[in-house]
Amino acid sequence: MRNRFLNLILLLLVSLAFSQETAHSFTLEDAVAFALENNYTAINAERDMVDAEKQKWETIATGLPQISGAISYQNQLKQPVLLIPAEFFGGEPGTFQEISFGQPQQASATATMTQQIFDGSYIVGVQATKAFLSYSANNKEKTALEVRKATVAAYGNVLLAIESVAILERNKATLEKNLFETQKIYENGLGDEESVEQLKITLSSVDNQLKNAIRLKQITLQMLNLTMGIELDSPTQLSENLDDLAQKQIDLSLPETEFNIENNVDYKLVLNLNQQRYYEWKLAKSKALPTLNAFINYGASAYSDTFNFLNSDQQWFDSSILGFDLSIPLFSSFKRDASTQRARIALEKAKTQLTEAEEQIRLQLESAKSDYILAIEQYATAKENLGLAERIENKNQIKYFEGIASSFDLRQAQTQLYTAQQDYLQSMVEVVNKKTALEAIINKNNL
Repeated sequence: MRNRFLNLILLLLVSLAFSQETAHSFTLEDAVAFALENNYTAINAERDMVDAEKQKWETIATGLPQISGAISYQNQLKQPVLLIPAEFFGGEPGTFQEISFGQPQQASATATMTQQIFDGSYIVGVQATKAFLSYSANNKEKTALEVRKATVAAYGNVLLAIESVAILERNKATLEKNLFETQKIYENGLGDEESVEQLKITLSSVDNQLKNAIRLKQITLQMLNLTMGIELDSPTQLSENLDDLAQKQIDLSLPETEFNIENNVDYKLVLNLNQQRYYEWKLAKSKALPTLNAFINYGASAYSDTFNFLNSDQQWFDSSILGFDLSIPLFSSFKRDASTQRARIALEKAKTQLTEAEEQIRLQLESAKSDYILAIEQYATAKENLGLAERIENKNQIKYFEGIASSFDLRQAQTQLYTAQQDYLQSMVEVVNKKTALEAIINKNNL
């Protein structure tokens, strides 16, 4: 019995330790940092960077020496026959002698090295690798900003759901108390049935909202886990509350931060597009240049009536060739010229897109500043309105039970309170989200 008890205690301790290890508790910044490392899109963005490095070397390696080898074996099951005038061998003029040249089996081994000496497209390709690496880095930065925004939004939604559940539970408890007291007043003949029914309607509505909020709490938590790269049902815990988080996100100096458009990731991506179009134009122009390649090979061949090429006494005949290949484009019926002009047009379009992007980003910045300031102002207003709605609802409760106010007046005050509560919660989430959106444009965190 004692051993069973000890085993049970040990099992409980192991289970507790396991649950503590698998539970995750995060502040908002902890959640963002974790997501930047473990979010599925962020992981693939990191792989894209590695892929870009490999592609860079792949491009460079095409202009370096290339060595290839070849081994060949032939067995002429039926040797070709040539007809030679018989008089060459002392035969009758006008007749022919059947002759087969060589031996039926042949083996050869060859190694060839090629070296690119000049190719305009290769030079442009190597130059373009730097731009491609820059694009990959900027794309990774863009992904990081999107992951940060998504994590902040998901974190805020979880806090919103938690606060909603808590508020709705308090509202439900208050309504149940009101309904109980009103029911007793009605049963004692001091009230009307309509007041009871009015409270039942309100209670039923709040109860449904509470059930939905509980479901949303689980769903938003799963969304946060997915964004952070954690299993959906992992017992993630949040160590901040919505009000404190909103207070920390109020920074009136942020809209006044000096803006350098070159730090904006969208601007950098449009610059990358311009670089890409520029190198495409240079590549089209390089097609008119000649290409020069060199090669050298070395090989050996052997001949035999039977397969004895692996014997040490088999005779092999060496051969080697050194050569150059020069290709000069002479006339393409103006195809290359048309291709170059198209590339030039694409470059000019990219320049126009860059100018447009500059204006759009500046407009987005002003809009984000306005949205952030408005969110702060609405947060202050919603907080004040919530206090007013609570006092109004409390006064109406007192008036109602004193017989001064009707059940309709009480329901109206309660509905106003519930709306103010949700507005207040949403205003806090908006402060957090709008600040994140503004920081993404300014790229304050320099992710």
